Amino acid sequence: MKEKVNAIIELLKEQYPDALCALQYEKDYELMIAVRLSAQCTDARVNMITPALFAAYPTLEAMAHADVADVERYIHSCGFYRQKAKDIVLACQMLIEKYDRKVPGTMEELLQLPGVGRKTANLLLGDIYGTPGSVVCDTHCIRICGRLGLSQGKEPEKVERQLRAVLPPEESSDFCHRIVLFGRDICTARKPDCVRCPLSHLCKEVTGQ
Repeated sequence: MKEKVNAIIELLKEQYPDALCALQYEKDYELMIAVRLSAQCTDARVNMITPALFAAYPTLEAMAHADVADVERYIHSCGFYRQKAKDIVLACQMLIEKYDRKVPGTMEELLQLPGVGRKTANLLLGDIYGTPGSVVCDTHCIRICGRLGLSQGKEPEKVERQLRAVLPPEESSDFCHRIVLFGRDICTARKPDCVRCPLSHLCKEVTGQ
């Protein structure tokens, strides 16, 4: 398994040298907001919405004091906009009141923020703090790692634990970003392009191993 994982990591690095988060942001708390908006919404749609939102509320304090109904209008097309708007405003308030205006750097603290679950927390830990072992289990990661034979099942927390056990901690965050790119480009949900796939010889769905 170790050899297989290392081979997959190296091939993904060749295919996607820049393991960058697809969400666009400048400030740490803006990434927190963008990730909340991305729930059941595409990153592309979020990136269309956030410039106007961040321009309207250019500071953490401005976002924390925003009228939730006004925020709803900016994020309406993201889906579930009422709950997302409420979570965003409350989370920004908590950053000011409890965390010294900073996105906290531990899983336990992040999970206290409204709207932040383990997937969001892992992404924030990996991208903001470079925390080793940060595994972002989104739908791409769960689907593809299952196909590759790196994990079993579809429950995010269980898959997260399985991947943390096999991925080198220092590679885990970038691995997850590359898996997202790979899932959009080649190993899509509807029709995986196995002919063009650089990982086909390592894929359980193809080789049966």
